[in-house]
Amino acid sequence: MKLQKNKIVMILIVASVVLFIVAYSIITFGKEEETNIDTNQVPVPKLGGDQKQYETKMEALESIKEEREINAPSVYDEALLDATGNYDPDLRDKEKRRMIDSIYSQGNIDYASSTYRQEQSVPLTSAPLQNDMLPRKIDKKEREAAAKEMGLEHQLFFASEPKENLNILSQNTDGQLYVQVDGTQTIKQHYRLRMRLSRDALIDGKLVTKNTLLYGFVSFKPNRTLLTIEHIKGRAVSFEAYDLADGSEGIYIENSFREEVRRQVVGDVVDEIEVPGVPQVSGIKQLFRRSNRQVKVTVLDGYQLLLKIPQEHS
Repeated sequence: MKLQKNKIVMILIVASVVLFIVAYSIITFGKEEETNIDTNQVPVPKLGGDQKQYETKMEALESIKEEREINAPSVYDEALLDATGNYDPDLRDKEKRRMIDSIYSQGNIDYASSTYRQEQSVPLTSAPLQNDMLPRKIDKKEREAAAKEMGLEHQLFFASEPKENLNILSQNTDGQLYVQVDGTQTIKQHYRLRMRLSRDALIDGKLVTKNTLLYGFVSFKPNRTLLTIEHIKGRAVSFEAYDLADGSEGIYIENSFREEVRRQVVGDVVDEIEVPGVPQVSGIKQLFRRSNRQVKVTVLDGYQLLLKIPQEHS
């Protein structure tokens, strides 16, 4: 009996040791490994399953499941909600009364007096047509006169060319503008000369600041180069250039240019000559025209000019 007790004690000791080892191993090795995130590398989640491959785009689109909108159930009966969404417990009774009233109003029976309703027809009276409303035949002469009148109106419309009132413009514009040539330039007939304002100026009621660019178109007469300014910064104007040194119109030209200008003047005179039976005159005209096109004038940088409104507009 004593031997059996020793066996039982030994078995209990061995069993307790085995249970302790098993429990310790479960606690120690059963924990999941903690993932350490590297500061220089962003962890990428692992795919739970292989991605399905589709042969066509249509199969991929058809496989997309539509997400259905899930609304919470209403606490009110939807049958008792009116068109505005308000809850009305008497809505059904009101609908019934409305239907009955519509039947009464559309029916031919008067339920209150138990008789049939008689339709009241309103007679349609046709108003007599006035003489102006009656169709009439248009004479051929009237059609021709109307066509000529319309054609004349079209010609007058397209021929009209309204001009800006320069008198009103001159009232809101400085009478004299100080300018200077912007860079040394070589110009010819109908060329443009680039200039800039030397002072602030008032143009059409608006202030134009100093150094604003403007352009003048070139023409010639003996010993002078004439400039005409038609626009300044997008505004229509009418100015003529005067030499600030001598106060005369245009830029003074050296005497070496006198012979070329004389040719130009002679060419203008020849243009007015018409001698019947002398075809050689046309050749002389072309000769003077070529001389006119070959005239060149060099204007130095910073040349001072004064712009004035023409006398006929001032």
